Amino acid sequence: MQNEFRQTVQLRWADMDSNAHMRHSVYYDLGASIRIEFLAMHGVTFPLMEEMHFGPVLFREEAVFRKEIRYGDALYINLQVPKCRRDGSRFSFRHEIKREDGTLCAVLQVDGAWIDTQKRKLTKPPEIVRAMFEAAPKTTDFQWLDE
Repeated sequence: MQNEFRQTVQLRWADMDSNAHMRHSVYYDLGASIRIEFLAMHGVTFPLMEEMHFGPVLFREEAVFRKEIRYGDALYINLQVPKCRRDGSRFSFRHEIKREDGTLCAVLQVDGAWIDTQKRKLTKPPEIVRAMFEAAPKTTDFQWLDE
């Protein structure tokens, strides 16, 4: 099992703010993008979620900004799971945005669950989601949550 899922980040001029560094909302967009890519890579696609009437919801999304990111910086973002219920019904993802040289620029943490999109209530996800979390890269302090 790998210990992280990683993607390089391509910054656009539109990602910068008037202080010539990355806008705060772009950090959250990068986190959402890598999560969706990770889900899709494990078969948890939008068509599947639509067909099975479920989708992810976030309870908390937090960023801690450590180092300034400027246009032209070579970056990557990773994905790890710090905690999860064994059935996949509750989960957390942690992302680190780093420069190519390993300098930590930001840490994002999200906590979420799955919703039945017809009943509009929290639900236990299908088996494919449990299997995805079983195979997911975990943090060194990973913990399985009690039901």
